[in-house]
Amino acid sequence: WGAALANLTCLQQTDLKSLIAYSSISHMGLVIAAIIIQTQWSLSGAMATMIAHGFTSSALFCLANTSYERTKTRIMIITRGFYSILPMMTTWWLTINLMNIAIPPSINFTGELLIASSLFSWCPTTIIIFGLSMLTTTSYSLHMFLSTQMGTPPMDTPTSPAHSREHLLLTLHIAPLILISLKPELVF
Repeated sequence: WGAALANLTCLQQTDLKSLIAYSSISHMGLVIAAIIIQTQWSLSGAMATMIAHGFTSSALFCLANTSYERTKTRIMIITRGFYSILPMMTTWWLTINLMNIAIPPSINFTGELLIASSLFSWCPTTIIIFGLSMLTTTSYSLHMFLSTQMGTPPMDTPTSPAHSREHLLLTLHIAPLILISLKPELVF
């Protein structure tokens, strides 16, 4: 239930960093459920989810900081329209939000699939809560992406280009995720 309740809290957030923080809480709710079950698959899923979410949430916080540095606010409605100002950063936002949603073949997907199958084996009705939790995660992740990237930017939004340090930092978050997704034996 903790993951589902944290997901519902995410839907109410207007502050970008609060949304990312509550997203972390919801993902850790899945990890706790997997650890409590104590099967090989659930523990492998918990490990994969913890590693993947460590990189993903850190990258989301980095992206939130790049928005904050330019707008001096964390309110998503005010940070809209970055697609027209910083198109490359929009690519990063999309990539990392898709990782947060756990699309295949990411290690996020592998971890959540292992947890889902373990939860279903333990108690078949938990799949309903898990499914609703995934639906809510997708909803708030897409809301976060659309709120910050699409729309008309406010008139006073500075148009300073993205720095190479920002691209390097985000590459250093995504590269390990892709590497682990392609070769999970590196970790497991």
